[in-house]
Amino acid sequence: MLKDGLSVTILSGDRDLLQLPTDDILVRNPKPQATGTEVEDYYAKDVKARYQVTPVEFIDVKALMGDASDNIPGVPGIGEKTATKIIVEFGSIEEAYARIDEVTPTRARNSLREHYDMAQMSKKLATIDLEAPIELKKEDAALGNLYTADALQICRRLEFKNLLGRFHVEEEKSLETEHFCAIRGLNEAENVFARLSGGTNAFSLLTDGDVFLGITLCGAEGEAFFLECGGFLTKDYLCEKLSELIAAGGVSITLHLKEQLPWLNTDIPGFPLPEADSGTLLFDEAIAAYLVNPLKDSYDSQDIAKEYLDQMIPSRAELFGKNSLEQALEEKPEEFLSWACRKALILWKAYPVMEEKLTAMGMKSLFDDIEMPLVFTLADMERVGIRVQAQELKNYGEQLTGRIGELEASIYEQAGKKFNINSPKQLGVILFEKLQLPHGKKTKSGYSTAADVLDKLAPDYPIVSDILEYRQMTKLKSTYADGLANFISEDGRIHGKFHQTITATGRISSTDPNLQNIPIRMELGRLIRKVFVPDDGFVFLDADYSQIELRVLAHFSNDEDLIQAYQEAQDIHTATAAKVFHVAPEEVTPQLRRNAKAVNFGIVYGISSFGLSQNLSITQKEAKEYIEQYFKTYPGIKEFQDKAVADAKRDGFVTTMFGRRRPMPELKSSNFMQRSFGERVAMNAPIQGTAADIIKIAMNRVNACLHSRKMKSRLILQVHDELLVETALNELDEVREIMVREMQNAARLRVRLEVDIHDGKNWYEAK
Repeated sequence: MLKDGLSVTILSGDRDLLQLPTDDILVRNPKPQATGTEVEDYYAKDVKARYQVTPVEFIDVKALMGDASDNIPGVPGIGEKTATKIIVEFGSIEEAYARIDEVTPTRARNSLREHYDMAQMSKKLATIDLEAPIELKKEDAALGNLYTADALQICRRLEFKNLLGRFHVEEEKSLETEHFCAIRGLNEAENVFARLSGGTNAFSLLTDGDVFLGITLCGAEGEAFFLECGGFLTKDYLCEKLSELIAAGGVSITLHLKEQLPWLNTDIPGFPLPEADSGTLLFDEAIAAYLVNPLKDSYDSQDIAKEYLDQMIPSRAELFGKNSLEQALEEKPEEFLSWACRKALILWKAYPVMEEKLTAMGMKSLFDDIEMPLVFTLADMERVGIRVQAQELKNYGEQLTGRIGELEASIYEQAGKKFNINSPKQLGVILFEKLQLPHGKKTKSGYSTAADVLDKLAPDYPIVSDILEYRQMTKLKSTYADGLANFISEDGRIHGKFHQTITATGRISSTDPNLQNIPIRMELGRLIRKVFVPDDGFVFLDADYSQIELRVLAHFSNDEDLIQAYQEAQDIHTATAAKVFHVAPEEVTPQLRRNAKAVNFGIVYGISSFGLSQNLSITQKEAKEYIEQYFKTYPGIKEFQDKAVADAKRDGFVTTMFGRRRPMPELKSSNFMQRSFGERVAMNAPIQGTAADIIKIAMNRVNACLHSRKMKSRLILQVHDELLVETALNELDEVREIMVREMQNAARLRVRLEVDIHDGKNWYEAK
């Protein structure tokens, strides 16, 4: 409590000063038991140390330099250092303006003279009005208990997940807890499986790392059961019975099915790839929720309850904190039972709502025919993995280390001194102060050494070219040469993870490690593929689509000239160059073809004239002329893109050829850059999303064919438009025929899908 009448200025963070009357006002003391005077001195000294001005003068500093977080515009062209210098010298904005001819530098003087009214307004905004007619008694300001039941529901609804752990969670009787039952006996378990067989049921395997705790089941009018692993209810028994339940027909609902498949008995007839007439239907609600809204980053039972049942349920963290599930089961068995059974109940109750939603949005076929089969395809790929030669990977790392050393020596020699190449600040000083290179853009933290800045300098300055290569080599070393070694399992293979609910466009993503980002542009980067090899008696067969996104664009746009070029098997980039640059096809130079290629692929992504000018190192005017000429050459493309944007603005989403939706909230943004981004996405998402759907169809068909023919060959990797199959030598011709056929026939477009396919004794040779 501060003394009556004491004036204090409170500093929060670096800049936000609030001058407040101090009668009966509590502040956070800088040290225990500090008196009011000590508090005042503490904050005053802090401001003085940081800005060389008194707290009162800092209001003028803030007014001059502005503060975007407080919507204080400031004076254009005057930053923190200049504002501080002016106020230290003149004491106030008013005095500085009265002696405007003495203000330096010239730019600040002219700006203050021109925008003095803005400086006055900014000062008014930065100053707290102490005469505001507000009457507030201290007792009325008491906070009381913030963690009420109503506050808990608000925090859940708004997804303030970091706050949820502060609430004391009570059991909520409205969630039908009387229907939750723990099953520990063999006869009881047999009865549960028999009752649920052939009907609609929801299941969830409860695991804690490698520890199997049991399963939850829900069906029969919402009764939920936790079958705890132990005694006669062994892991093998429970998993086999669950597998039989799934294969018996009816509907089986779960969440994140792929992660549970390794526990299940996949040798049960008709499972995990049930025949079309088997009556079995598997429904993964995480995938369904992803299709409905692919922009979310979480699809757990809490989200399902909130989005589809309008219920707010406590999370695992709220109930058990950081305890493992094994600890929770032991220490809080009743709470664990309720939490586990509730998960299954939520899935069971949400199923009809989600199915109806998918149907209404036109994505039921996408879900049934593409996404659900893909779960098993990806599970197969994760289970098999890809073999890596650990010693060759180590040798590759040593090769990179040697090249990194050569580059370091070259960079130091050209710079005339040693410095930390990985420090943007030190690098900026070397390039733009010591060596006086052009295009230096200085920010508050130093000169920008981003790739786009250095790319402009690289052709003319060898040191910059070396720095860019150095960055690439060190990235290869840390991410691949060193990073991949950490993921090699005891069987000598990497079993990465593939995800189908991450990207908004529908593309599959790869983690642990990300094998889709293996470099291809640099030869030394491509060499990393040599360490990926097939088992003895096998070869790699690599097939990828040729220009699939351009072919999809031709289909969507229905542009006659573009379709004709593909139908006549012309080189599309040469054909485009000839038409855009008005030369005969035989006169197209390699440079013209490269430019046309950049335009072709850039148009797919809605590239702007500025973006194209940066890519081709030409003027923005030239780039604009290229794009305009391109649209004259292929008018159908322009019509398609304009319609895609108009439809997205009207509908709020775009769709792929197979009905996948990509919501477009960016188009309603008040920010121009966001809206422009949204327009580019509206042009591209139908193209990229359709290409993603096609490769998924091809993956499913190739994998199903290999399974149905009981072949030794196995699909092991997908990289965007590329599939990699570890192929038994005696099955090579048959697998080649399967891959080409299934990939080419995955979709019927107005132009033919073409596939490039190669084999090799490692991934490098096959690619």
